[in-house]
Amino acid sequence: MRELFVTRLYEAELGDAALLSDLAHSIRTLAEDDEAGRRWSKEHRYAGYTSYASLNDLPKRDPAFEQLAKLLTRHAAAVARDMFDLERKPRLDSLWVNLLKSGGQHSGHIHPHSILSGTLYVEVPKGSGAIRFEDPRLPLMMASPPRRDTFVSVDPCPGLLLMWESWLRHEVLAGTARDERLSISFNFA
Repeated sequence: MRELFVTRLYEAELGDAALLSDLAHSIRTLAEDDEAGRRWSKEHRYAGYTSYASLNDLPKRDPAFEQLAKLLTRHAAAVARDMFDLERKPRLDSLWVNLLKSGGQHSGHIHPHSILSGTLYVEVPKGSGAIRFEDPRLPLMMASPPRRDTFVSVDPCPGLLLMWESWLRHEVLAGTARDERLSISFNFA
């Protein structure tokens, strides 16, 4: 038996507690100050706050995000060398923060117009929902018998960095944590 067309998930630990602390402070400040982001989150029934549709310049606004952008770019370059045959390094295209309240979730989705996507978990209280990836072959399985691994879940923890190809469908499962889960998501073009 050989494996064909393996789907890869990059995992790394960001061992910089000071940077995670700075990012957590910045996320909470943005959640208080970004009226457009709060309004978008409410209109789209996002359980908490996201800067997804309101702020597109976080690395220029805040030194912690600038430092994070540089770290993410180094990780993405290494991932791209392993996965792709690119003529140039991937470019950080978008970066947004997520403050997910208790019971919050995010339905299955992909990230069009990007090559790599990912998440950095900043604060993860016990009982936070996992990120779940869907087997990309699922829509093509037609009369296939049930499979053991059509979904793979990864439990988040503070400092965990995940990157995957942007076409890989994923979702955030509802958690039971009482406190807010803080994360930063991003895309590379």
